[in-house]
Amino acid sequence: MLKLQNRVALVTGGSKGIGAAIAEELAAAGAVVAVSYHRDKNGASAVTEKIEESGSQAISIQGDVSNSNDIDRMLAEVTDAYGPLDIVVNNAGIYQPMNLEDVTELEFHREFNTNVLGPLLTIQASLPCFGKNGGSIINIGSGASQMCPAGYSIYAASKSALDAITRVLAKELAPRGIRVNSVNPGATLSEGTKSAGLYGTGSDFEQQLVAMTPLGRIGTPPDIAKVVTFLASDDAGWLTGEVILASGGLR
Repeated sequence: MLKLQNRVALVTGGSKGIGAAIAEELAAAGAVVAVSYHRDKNGASAVTEKIEESGSQAISIQGDVSNSNDIDRMLAEVTDAYGPLDIVVNNAGIYQPMNLEDVTELEFHREFNTNVLGPLLTIQASLPCFGKNGGSIINIGSGASQMCPAGYSIYAASKSALDAITRVLAKELAPRGIRVNSVNPGATLSEGTKSAGLYGTGSDFEQQLVAMTPLGRIGTPPDIAKVVTFLASDDAGWLTGEVILASGGLR
């Protein structure tokens, strides 16, 4: 029997990259998956079609995780389609590298609204949607919260806040049988990081990161998805409040 057989999962920001890999990996483990997206409808549809072609069930749902009305609607669509939730993956996130001189109030609120408020609102609204046996919440943080790279003051701060939220809510939600953990990717090649020119170009920056990574390569979305799937399963039943740095040893 598959380890997530008959489990119901919601993955925010699931239209591409790490989110898409998570949705596909959860489905491969037996879960039915709702893939949420903000703007990339075609990407989300491609993910759900791929899951369905593999013999699993999936739907795509539009919504902005920083908007409570959108979250309520998304959760209603998921539970109407599949029943009570078992797994929530807060993957939706945004970033914009900039030096301190370029920081603006608008950019601060843009990143914190999605990266911090979004997971908080999603978890809050999801609580009535879990079944009597509880479930698993996995937040997708970032290695930036520990590595604190130059030019990422807002993003690193937002992901540090998410680390704290993970640990706090693990204690708050344990009596409900809901585990809360975080997976913090290191340097990971995805559509977003490639289009931003961070990885996949063979740049000096990328080569330096590879040289600093004990496992000797840039990570991939499936690397992260496998860790998330483990945390969603009963195999991780004794884990809550953990912030797992999935970085190939890069610190």
